Amino acid sequence: MKIQQNYDNDVNLKIKRRRWMNVGLIYLILLLFSVLFMGTFLFGAISSLKDNPGSWPPTLKTEQLSLKNWIGAYKLARQGGGSGFFGELKSGYKVSLEVTYKYPKGIEIQPPQIIIPKRFKGTGRTALELDREFTADFVETKPAKEIDRIPEKDGTQVSYKVIVINTSQKDFSELPLDLVVPYKVKFIKATLFPNRIERLGMVQSWNNLVSGVIPYVFHNHFRVFNENYSRSTGKRLFTTWIFNSFFICIIKVITTLIFASMAGYALARLRFYGKNTLFIFILFSMMIPGQVTFISNYLVLRDGIFGLTKLFGGGSLLNTFTGLIISGLVGASAVFIMKQFFEGLPREMEEAARIDGASTYQIFAKIMLPLAKPALGALTILTFQGVWNEFFWPLVVLTSPMDKFTLTIGLLSFKDTYASGTFDWGPILAGAIISALPVIILFIVFQRYFIEGISFSGIKG
Repeated sequence: MKIQQNYDNDVNLKIKRRRWMNVGLIYLILLLFSVLFMGTFLFGAISSLKDNPGSWPPTLKTEQLSLKNWIGAYKLARQGGGSGFFGELKSGYKVSLEVTYKYPKGIEIQPPQIIIPKRFKGTGRTALELDREFTADFVETKPAKEIDRIPEKDGTQVSYKVIVINTSQKDFSELPLDLVVPYKVKFIKATLFPNRIERLGMVQSWNNLVSGVIPYVFHNHFRVFNENYSRSTGKRLFTTWIFNSFFICIIKVITTLIFASMAGYALARLRFYGKNTLFIFILFSMMIPGQVTFISNYLVLRDGIFGLTKLFGGGSLLNTFTGLIISGLVGASAVFIMKQFFEGLPREMEEAARIDGASTYQIFAKIMLPLAKPALGALTILTFQGVWNEFFWPLVVLTSPMDKFTLTIGLLSFKDTYASGTFDWGPILAGAIISALPVIILFIVFQRYFIEGISFSGIKG
């Protein structure tokens, strides 16, 4: 008996070990998948902060995430008269930048040449503002003053103070700066690390000394909003695209929740002729990709819903938000989810309500619909995500002007604005990260309903 008991204990121990090994293997596989899918998003998010996200070799390190540079950006913005987090160069203020170089032996020690360049804002549409005023025309610079010198074995480290004074009566949102040193002189450090070191290290360039911490870190994100505007209306295009996407998403979420809940309840609880046939037709429509039917849908919108809108004085629904919304009021998958959820609810509640004299509408509105919050929450996330990320159909329906674009179509235009010839990937990555934030926030808020809705939608009572 004792031998048998020891044998059973050994078997149970092996089973437990094997079970834990399987669980650990599953978690390891899930962890690898999460790193695989989230790694690209993390790399894109960090690269969107870089001044040059196309640098090679690619790395996750960026000066925009350095605490030392945050302190430097805050200090310089305060010197310019700004708040520190959002800076500017006000009238009568001066900015003092400390920079250190290493002069090798045999190189004459001379202070860097100070240049306030006339630089356009990025490569977007604001680069066409040829009549703008430049900070260089209104500020004065003092010769670089040596403040420290440390001899070393192979050279000398020299620190300088560079002072720029706004002697005009104007305030400026930016203060670009270039420092030029002799060849082989090595840049060591500065109050704020330069955005670029060019010409074999001879030129150190700062885009804006008084940007402040927030614009310094999210430089490309600010460019997305500031450099893209409508030349006909003067509105900021990126803000308009976000508003358009939110407007269409909210309308479609509301219509989907209303129609899908009513249709799902009718298919799950009501009895009428052809119900099963209708449900099979809905399932069949889920199997057809949108690329197959987009031509017929395009013709329907072009003719104004078979010409019916023309009877009321309307015309084509192409290139309108109305056409884009009407063509997707509710999806078959949304009806399927609600039908499956309502079938999982006990019928006894309905029977008790009918005994009390409640009508079908009252049962649906006051009993079934409040119980469907998990499914409605899941449907809200799925619908919002689908409409927000929808690209093909809005690209077909909305053509011009750019003020009518949704965010996904607007991001496509960045290819011509930033990528063609200049390979300026920063604003493109920043726009993509901004477009992903609403979906992430929505999922975090409704994740409990999403999990409950998906788990209950496949249960039948």
